[in-house]
Amino acid sequence: MDSAQSMRVVIDWAFSFGDAPLTEVSTLVSNWAYWTETMTTVRQKLLHEAIPGEPGVPTSKVTIVGVGQVGMACAFSILQSGVADDVTLIDVAGDKLQGEVMDLQHGSLFLKTPKIRAAKDYSETAGSKLCIITAGVRQQEGETRLDLVQRNVEVFKHIVPPLAQYSPKAILLVVSNPVDILTYVAWKLSGFPQERVLGSGTNLDSARFRFLMGEKLGIHPSSVHGHIIGEHGDSSVPVWSGANVAGVSLLSLNPELESKLDAEGWTKVHQDVVDSAYEIIRLKGYTSWAIGLSVSGLTQSILKNLRSVHPVSTLVKGIHGIEEEVFLSVPCVLGWAGVCGLLQQPLKEKEAQQLVQSAKTLWSIQKQLAL
Repeated sequence: MDSAQSMRVVIDWAFSFGDAPLTEVSTLVSNWAYWTETMTTVRQKLLHEAIPGEPGVPTSKVTIVGVGQVGMACAFSILQSGVADDVTLIDVAGDKLQGEVMDLQHGSLFLKTPKIRAAKDYSETAGSKLCIITAGVRQQEGETRLDLVQRNVEVFKHIVPPLAQYSPKAILLVVSNPVDILTYVAWKLSGFPQERVLGSGTNLDSARFRFLMGEKLGIHPSSVHGHIIGEHGDSSVPVWSGANVAGVSLLSLNPELESKLDAEGWTKVHQDVVDSAYEIIRLKGYTSWAIGLSVSGLTQSILKNLRSVHPVSTLVKGIHGIEEEVFLSVPCVLGWAGVCGLLQQPLKEKEAQQLVQSAKTLWSIQKQLAL
């Protein structure tokens, strides 16, 4: 009820006394007008709303699960890009969550995202277009890879179903490691179609690959093209057959590029890609900024429907002779629907064999999981 309606009620009430003097009614109305004026908020005095009520529902809402180093790097990078109209963070560590969100909110003046908020429960993530999962447990000393994966499966059982319940049309982007297996787990737990579940995969590996090749060539990585495919990990596959600068194949310039006979040490580039995460963790304790920027790039491709190509983890059964139901990274077209297509990338026989072997390695672990 607005102030005019309230005054009408008061006048009707006053005249209901019938015999009351007009001066008393006038005094009552004057007092009501004064009370209404003093009770009006600063916002109401300042702003005449053309469309009263709550603003429209966000169409590019991003939810990030986990506010550790990786989750916050993802949040910061996405906020800097200005691509989302709502960034919601959720974590079981309530105090840290509130502190991180408050810290980001205080920088709102320098950002273009109208809503940055902490979710107390998964109902507040409702309506998300993209849900990014960075939460998970770390490997303990002496713990097998299978044990680590199974513990993360238990974590995902508390994350994926509520995300799917409150945002049934969302796209799930898994960043937690081991990313390929956990992307498969998220797919199974969500019940989503395969195109709406993907992992960050080798998007960062490929960025490292391009950077390191660019360093050897003295050329910016944006002009050096090449992909790392397969598992995000030790068995990743460098596609040397596709490495090029402005269409000039590096293999055509040096046929020994991918062999140990190469005097320039190009094979060390891929080894450095594999080792770089370990080296960063040795030096600073964790990796964060590069993966945050990588995830921001994927987010922009999806929310802006750019249909740009990224090597991300997707279901690859039937691709390059892979028979197992596994998620591995291959070049994919990303857009509003998620994974809009997979590139039919020509591979040399050795590269294809390495990819198939990577799939078998993952399947040997996946088939033992208790979902």
